[in-house]
Amino acid sequence: QVQLVESGGGLVQPGGSLRLSCAASGFIFRIYDMAWHRQAPGKQRELVARINSGGNTNYADSVKGRFTISRDNGKNTVLLQMNSLKPEDTAVYYCNLPEDYWGKGTLVTVSS
Repeated sequence: QVQLVESGGGLVQPGGSLRLSCAASGFIFRIYDMAWHRQAPGKQRELVARINSGGNTNYADSVKGRFTISRDNGKNTVLLQMNSLKPEDTAVYYCNLPEDYWGKGTLVTVSS
């Protein structure tokens, strides 16, 4: 049974940093792409970043240069390092095993 459990969300001031973590289980982690999505209040869920089994990454234009996705295949974990956070980054962030499996999400609030 696939399980994805996010952690690391919280309240941070603009310009600050957070690191999100997703612990994965129930599948052969190292051979699958993984992704982070987010959903802001009143908006549709959007892709933030994706990493394939070889470590190649792609990012939404809005987070390029600020966010970094990475994976640790030994720990079955995918990380999202978020720097230079802006109020518009406020959202629930979801870990995703494309296309069909989702974590419950972790809330990131960027506010002074």
